[in-house]
Amino acid sequence: MQQIKWTKSTRSFSNSNCVEVAQLPDGQIGVRDSKTPHGPVLQFTPGEWNAFTAGVRNGEFAAPLRPCQHAHRRGQSRR
Repeated sequence: MQQIKWTKSTRSFSNSNCVEVAQLPDGQIGVRDSKTPHGPVLQFTPGEWNAFTAGVRNGEFAAPLRPCQHAHRRGQSRR
């Protein structure tokens, strides 16, 4: 059986809210919760993983503005 090498982000903090990523033997990408290493593993094709990581880099998953922040920013942009 092939040993899978799981990697945690270097930007992870000690608060245990981390995921680990690995190249799986069948070529897919595995993602798991670092707190439950024997728990379920999400599996993605390389294309899906590349699309996801590109979206992260491009800010596609940034937290949306809260309504009060959105109204405030609209007011600022009119000046």
